[in-house]
Amino acid sequence: MPPSDTPENTTTPGVEGDADGPLIVFDQVVKRFGDLTVLDHLDFSVAPGERVTLIGPSGSGKTTILRLLMTLEKVTEGHIWIQGEPFSHMRRGSALVPANEGHLRRRRKRIGMVFQQFNLFPNMTVRKNIMEAPVHVLGVGKDEAAQRAEELLELVGLGDKIDAHPTQLSGGQQQRVAIARALAMRPEILLLDEVTSALDPELVAGVLDVLREVAETTDITMLCVTHEMGFARDVSHRVLMFDQGRIAEEGPPEQIFGDPREERTKSFLKSVLDNGY
Repeated sequence: MPPSDTPENTTTPGVEGDADGPLIVFDQVVKRFGDLTVLDHLDFSVAPGERVTLIGPSGSGKTTILRLLMTLEKVTEGHIWIQGEPFSHMRRGSALVPANEGHLRRRRKRIGMVFQQFNLFPNMTVRKNIMEAPVHVLGVGKDEAAQRAEELLELVGLGDKIDAHPTQLSGGQQQRVAIARALAMRPEILLLDEVTSALDPELVAGVLDVLREVAETTDITMLCVTHEMGFARDVSHRVLMFDQGRIAEEGPPEQIFGDPREERTKSFLKSVLDNGY
């Protein structure tokens, strides 16, 4: 059932208007696809600058969380808040109603996402791929956008590829360009969806090294879905284990990976590690 258009006279105590509180809040969020419930009354929050990794089996709802934050899907029930302001909904008088496209477009400018597939424009150079959104979405001047593209390509180790086209790059190089493209929007929140799953094994380490560098040198809030448990252990402040649309267990990486409390977490980690991740 899609979100109702009926105004909701509801707020979330301790969330609405609290710019000093959590950056992201999921408040009783339900997401259904037909009769399938993918997220089941999900409650969780992410602090500014926090790096949170979502782990769990396929179909447990992890990627759906990222898609809701990218406004690629809409909530069925509940609310999402960002920096004390409604994200999935918008104000109409004193009520909250499901957000329209204009509201979503304005709010998602502060969010960047790197997908499994690189989705680069094949007809544009690497430089133009990185400049495109800052110029046309944020209104950044071309000179400033070009300088930012050069800086980011140096960060991801591809300064010498600035005038290449995507077809001239390896998969790992294309994914590093995609990371630079996301960072070019100066996002407050960076979403990472299995960013190494489409890469050959020998290319994975280079991409993960770039993301470690981003984690160590910026204060960007990161929400990451990955099966790379070593990466999750290295970069995360907190790890959330998902199962059937709910959080089965959460904690710091040393606890989740070193001493998980829930049998579901233990069995999942054993299956992942047995498969060589």
